[in-house]
Amino acid sequence: MITAETTTAQVRSALRRALPKNERPGLVLRTMDRLERASVLDAVAEPLRRGVRSLPLSRAARDVLHGKWLGHPVHPVMVQVPVGAWLSSAVLDLVPGAKVPSRVLIAVGLAGAGPAAVTGWADWADLHKEQVRVGLVHAVLNSAGVFCYAGSLGARLVGREGAGRMLALAGLTVIGAGGAIGGHLAFRQASGANHTESFPHLVSPGWHSLGELTTIPLGRPVRRMIEDLAVLVVRDADDTLSVIADHCSHLGGPLSEGTVKEGCVTCPWHGSVFRLSDGWNVEGPATAPQPVFDARVTDGEVEVRLRRGTRRRSRPAPVRNR
Repeated sequence: MITAETTTAQVRSALRRALPKNERPGLVLRTMDRLERASVLDAVAEPLRRGVRSLPLSRAARDVLHGKWLGHPVHPVMVQVPVGAWLSSAVLDLVPGAKVPSRVLIAVGLAGAGPAAVTGWADWADLHKEQVRVGLVHAVLNSAGVFCYAGSLGARLVGREGAGRMLALAGLTVIGAGGAIGGHLAFRQASGANHTESFPHLVSPGWHSLGELTTIPLGRPVRRMIEDLAVLVVRDADDTLSVIADHCSHLGGPLSEGTVKEGCVTCPWHGSVFRLSDGWNVEGPATAPQPVFDARVTDGEVEVRLRRGTRRRSRPAPVRNR
């Protein structure tokens, strides 16, 4: 016979298995780790990613989808519409006489799901392989949730209110699971994070030596170290020096292995473009600028210092020999 005590014990046991312990991860984290390593998903993910990246979209359009104008990915903002509408619809399903408002909210959610998906796919196509695998499952679950809600709305419109509510409940459950996986993608795997955010907090104040000016080649990006932090250095023909953080703010790509053209450097991984004079992200998918340094040459030795207000767009400030 199933009693309340038995049910409670079973729930507690399931939670203990799912949640992490001090000595090892729980079932949830182990599942997500296996998902990151699931190379079987690559057979679907890679062709799909190439297809998304080959769409005839201008760079400006892609920057809008990535959220360059916002300073961070726009996808998390867009998902508020469908998730909020559907969660509100679930609440109204418990209120007598609220059939019409609930239907309206489901329709609003369906209308908002399209733009949210478009921005998500745009970001997904420029991720690492492990992130792509997790993102694919995230997208599949969200798509399943959309189909459930479309079926729910259709059932309600023909008078099958009970079936519509069951489909909506299924959709909300699936969307919730997809959202949890999306959280893993965003926070555990840092897919949309600014990968240079910690840089200004790690550089000690004052001037730092990068060695002799003669050791820095002309017109070619090179990596130099400030304490344990890598910076990109470019020396122009007139000995003007440009110094920015070497790891790309998008996903940490090595800018020192990129190409320099017209005062900008292009990341070799996903094509983000940064202006050397002030670190500004000229083109995405990066949504955040690079930390930038002031430079000077004293007795033939290059010295750099983190520029104040490096998070803000500033006027170009070339530094010459003195």
